[in-house]
Amino acid sequence: MGAGIHRPARGGRHRPMGEINVTPFVDVMLVLLIVFMVTAPLLTVGVEVDLPKTEAGQINADAAPLIVSIKSDGALYLQEAEVATDGLIPRLKAISNANPDVRIFVRGDTAVSYGAVLGVMGRIQAAGFTKVALVAQLPEVQ
Repeated sequence: MGAGIHRPARGGRHRPMGEINVTPFVDVMLVLLIVFMVTAPLLTVGVEVDLPKTEAGQINADAAPLIVSIKSDGALYLQEAEVATDGLIPRLKAISNANPDVRIFVRGDTAVSYGAVLGVMGRIQAAGFTKVALVAQLPEVQ
């Protein structure tokens, strides 16, 4: 046998290796990171609305809000489902379990009149929902 090689005898005991190989763990974590980075942008609301731009800052909160969208043709959406104007309030109450503290964001296309957006907001507030806000797109920094 060579000078630096030590092999246990045939009937000897083998001691378990005391080192943990973390390379497979790191590989799996990097793959998961890439998967989440690719899928995160796809989780946005699917109704296309051309939002107006504003200088106001973003609102940070824990619970996901309900989103009411008004498209340029006047179609009204709750989350991603189209709803009739008179069916909006009953659906909001059903989804929120009649909780008046649920946050509701109203997204109006730039082509929709200001009065139409305020009319939707007024109906929502008249139904007893207190946390109603407008959504706008932040301007692009040049």
